[in-house]
Amino acid sequence: MTKDKLNNINIDAMDTPQSVLLWAVSNYDVNKIAFASSLGAEDQVLTDILSKISPQINIFTIDTGKLSPESYDLIEKTEQKYGFKYEILKPEEQAVGEIIKEHGEELYYKNLELRKLCCNVRKIQPLKIKLKTLKVWICGLRAEQSLTRKDIKKVEWDEAFNILKLNPLSAWTEEQVWEYIRANNVPYHALHDKGYPSIGCAPCTRAIEPGEDIRAGRWWWENPIYKECGLHKRKK
Repeated sequence: MTKDKLNNINIDAMDTPQSVLLWAVSNYDVNKIAFASSLGAEDQVLTDILSKISPQINIFTIDTGKLSPESYDLIEKTEQKYGFKYEILKPEEQAVGEIIKEHGEELYYKNLELRKLCCNVRKIQPLKIKLKTLKVWICGLRAEQSLTRKDIKKVEWDEAFNILKLNPLSAWTEEQVWEYIRANNVPYHALHDKGYPSIGCAPCTRAIEPGEDIRAGRWWWENPIYKECGLHKRKK
């Protein structure tokens, strides 16, 4: 599919996450569809749904080298529950070594440009390689998560990576996510119980205070309008 053909899709008829995913499975080779999990609550919901309607779809996650111990624990628990193995993407070791040598281990705290450089090397470059092998990219984004995601759609064309992107939970609320997790006994990240509603690399994620935005703990030292790593960059 190309961007101009999106207008021919009846997105309104896809009224549940399951219907979005079933549409993809009905229209694409499952070997060309993959789900990118960041191990957050939304991603765990989609993992559970996929296990029930299309367990053959590949699920991958990116090990940036900066994940928390709780993230590795959740990978193991999820694999055990659903009987699959994540495809683990990793950054190129030489590239990581070069940015650390030039800018220091904690370059992400120095300024926005260096933080984005770190994200680019550790996350975006491995993702680019993976997405070149796919036609459909499934994500756990929700519109209410942040200012940068308020306009996302269930089915859209990602211009940054030139691929069809599905956001089956785009219209869900945080309450709906946790209702599903409780009702279906879905394993979830231990840091969620410690005040971390959004999970990322350990040095760039903190717990939030009552009343703060759910993404406030990600790159908390930056302006909210810049709080994306580049995986979900939206062109104006």
